[in-house]
Amino acid sequence: MNKKKIMRKQVRAQHTLMRHEGIECVSHATQNLVIANAGLGNGMSRHQLLKTVEEYGLVEALLMPPNKPYSFVKYGSTEEAKKAFDALNGRELTLGDSGQNVVLYSNFVEKVFLKNAVPTNLPPGLVVIEKVVSPEEERRMLESIDWMGDEDAQNAQKTLRHRNVKHFGYEFRYDNNNVDKDKPLPGGLPEICSLFLEKCLKQGYIKHKPDQLTVNQYEPGQGIPPHIDTHSAFEDEIISLSLGAEIVMDFKHPDGHTVAVMLPRCSLLVMSGESRYLWTHGITPRKYDIIQASELGQKVGTITADVGDLTLNQRKTRTSFTFRKVRRSPCNCIYPSVCDSQKGQKRQIQPSFPHNEMEASELEQEYVHKVYEEIATHFSSTRHSPWPRIVEFLRSLPEGSIVADVGCGNGKYLGINKDLYMIGCDRSKNLVDICGEKNFQAFVGDALSVPIRSGSCDACISIAVIHHFSTAERRLAAICELARLLRPGGTALIYVWAMEQEYKNQKSKYLKEKHSNKDKEEEINSGMAQRLPGDQMPDSSSQDSACTDQLLGDSKDKGCGAKPVADSRLPVHTNRTSFHSQDLLVPWHLKGGTKKRRENVETVLFPAGSKESQGPSPVFHRYYHVFCEGELEAACRSLDGVRVQKSYYDQGNWCVVLEKL
Repeated sequence: MNKKKIMRKQVRAQHTLMRHEGIECVSHATQNLVIANAGLGNGMSRHQLLKTVEEYGLVEALLMPPNKPYSFVKYGSTEEAKKAFDALNGRELTLGDSGQNVVLYSNFVEKVFLKNAVPTNLPPGLVVIEKVVSPEEERRMLESIDWMGDEDAQNAQKTLRHRNVKHFGYEFRYDNNNVDKDKPLPGGLPEICSLFLEKCLKQGYIKHKPDQLTVNQYEPGQGIPPHIDTHSAFEDEIISLSLGAEIVMDFKHPDGHTVAVMLPRCSLLVMSGESRYLWTHGITPRKYDIIQASELGQKVGTITADVGDLTLNQRKTRTSFTFRKVRRSPCNCIYPSVCDSQKGQKRQIQPSFPHNEMEASELEQEYVHKVYEEIATHFSSTRHSPWPRIVEFLRSLPEGSIVADVGCGNGKYLGINKDLYMIGCDRSKNLVDICGEKNFQAFVGDALSVPIRSGSCDACISIAVIHHFSTAERRLAAICELARLLRPGGTALIYVWAMEQEYKNQKSKYLKEKHSNKDKEEEINSGMAQRLPGDQMPDSSSQDSACTDQLLGDSKDKGCGAKPVADSRLPVHTNRTSFHSQDLLVPWHLKGGTKKRRENVETVLFPAGSKESQGPSPVFHRYYHVFCEGELEAACRSLDGVRVQKSYYDQGNWCVVLEKL
């Protein structure tokens, strides 16, 4: 490759790293290099890259972010880094056993900031036990499975073409995700498996002896989709023995939190409680797993996103023995949202999308107004930190301005600027009472008919209110009411929840995982700081993984593809996840109990001994219409006598500053 082409590709890599990753390259030589197309995300192992970069000098640190097609190298001196910079640009390498060729491009960076790797806990109820069988027992168990010995096994293999599978005791029906409890398979479990289960009972690994076994054989690169074993089919405890090779299994909570768990060869996975009933588990189809380099894939536990200790581990043929006990009665677990035995009960509480003004009013009364009356105290305890840009708006107003907070909640904005005369109103009497306890001026009122004289306010704010109105007409009427209150030249600030919780490659606070306060950043060098991407879990979406063309290519923005619900039940949203519908019910898990139980609340029971087990903990459902990009602005522009002064996105909300003409 000629020098001009290499330089062009190098500059292109610089721009891509800055645009998509926020990594700024510098033109002068430093000890630190970022090497494009040499990362875990495009199949480069730590061993291969380390061997390559060590040719040019002492390597003090090699940092490989999971699922990213680039890596960072810190050399012992600037001279060594300069030597590597010259040699690596345009250098072609063949990736491991794949035979794929990649071309490397290097650039200097000042320094790299890395978050310390915080160990991730296993999902509650999940246990991994090492070396539960000896090599001899492993051999005998594998030999006990005759994959081609009978017609039933061959039929089962036709059902699941992506892996070999065989059932004992009872056959699992993949067409209905259940077992035929009245038709046990002849022969029962193999004798060596029964002996293994007796050993597990004696050692206390399991509490009940299973009566069903599924054996799966996975070739390298094969996997299983994320799933929860059917609640009504099997009892609580499910165990899986990994033979032949280690594997990384991915667990995911409904809130989007993911945990990658290493299952070493000859280890036993025990799932019970929350990990069995609530978390999905699966194996991502791929030929390599991202693992801890220092443990060589043999460490029991979670894979921590330590970019200084990650590498690729080539998969080998693995056989899993998964044992379950067939359930003889409906499941009554404490996770009704994912329980097939209890789904019918949940559907009864889901209202329909409104089709007229009366239905809309009734929906809001039941799923907005009543809910906030019930949760007012708990809701207020979670609403104590004002949002900076709203504070900025209020502090920019002239001294003595009259400001109405329509939908003021617990009044957290009423006392922000002591130089303003602020008054609040809210439909919830209990929230207004909380404002009174803080000595704020507030009254009970409806945002569609605010009892304040027209043209009497210098400014209004409507924060997280209009998205609770269930038709476009009612949302527009609420905006009209704000405009009515304003004097000419007065301004209104409106915030509504956004459909787009991921905007300009950044996740909103709503989607972001809550990190421990102990998270600290480790400085690798001095100079200008550069930050690695925040999402560094090894089991991130494969969309983050890229090869040469992807790294050097352009990305396309995604628009809002959701459609409003029509003539259907409103879906119940899973908290801390992206929105899949514009009109939905959002759960509120009330702490401290409630005296009443209405149609818009379901009761969730907690394990005995927990704080919540002292009584039922209600889950209320609040109606929301989440706004697509441009939707709020378009509604405001449709009104006469007002203009949109400013519109912006703020941490998962679409925001507009409206001026009355």
